[in-house]
Amino acid sequence: MTTRLEHVNIAVTDPKATATLLADLFDWHIRWEGAAMGDGYAVHVGTDSAYLALYRPGGKTLGTVARHSVEGGLNHIGVVVADLDAAERRVIDAGFVPHEHADYEPGRRFYFDGPDGVEYEVVSYA
Repeated sequence: MTTRLEHVNIAVTDPKATATLLADLFDWHIRWEGAAMGDGYAVHVGTDSAYLALYRPGGKTLGTVARHSVEGGLNHIGVVVADLDAAERRVIDAGFVPHEHADYEPGRRFYFDGPDGVEYEVVSYA
């Protein structure tokens, strides 16, 4: 059996704005957007084979939870890029602060806190 990860669905306050930012940072495209369950709204952004589903629930206020402290909670989203330095320049130009830089076998990485407190790990294996 061949298995691959297709998407991850996360709740955000502004799916359109977050999707536009991620498309710009990572050369992704918006695959779909529209009404979603519970009178919500969703935007799917990514590549032809995988994407993030960015979901805003209808009529609900989103709360925050500290990363790395909740069972089943989202710690970060990892994105692989060909050119880590170019990706970091885009992140900085978008107004975000890279942190936790590391060289490790087999690649290099950094993290940044994006919209809604979602942490992204950007890694290159080049």
